[in-house]
Amino acid sequence: MRSVLDTSAVIEQVTLPIDDDIAISIVTFAELHFGVMVSTDQRVRGERLRLLSALQSQFEPLPVDDPVASAYGRVAAAAAASGRQPPARVSDLLIAATALAHDARLVTRNPSDLAGLEDLVEIVAL
Repeated sequence: MRSVLDTSAVIEQVTLPIDDDIAISIVTFAELHFGVMVSTDQRVRGERLRLLSALQSQFEPLPVDDPVASAYGRVAAAAAASGRQPPARVSDLLIAATALAHDARLVTRNPSDLAGLEDLVEIVAL
């Protein structure tokens, strides 16, 4: 089975307890680029850039394409129905939509950020 790692799952470099086909959304790369750019500490910025570069050399990210856009509508509606505010969680929801569109599980350190989506995509908490 395929597993999509959300950004929280790739930030800390630990061994993942899964033996799946691992994938990353382009949205995770966007969030990591943002993390590099906003860091004012040169050491932290360098560490973030090294992580981003390592992931870019290891993964061909899954795009935000038509199937992901369609899945986003479903996950955003589910988030709204559970009382969440989809605009505040666009990145998380796009990553969840990527997992849904690719019939994959979503691996995260922050499962509470994805509350209400359990009927659409399997959430694996680290």
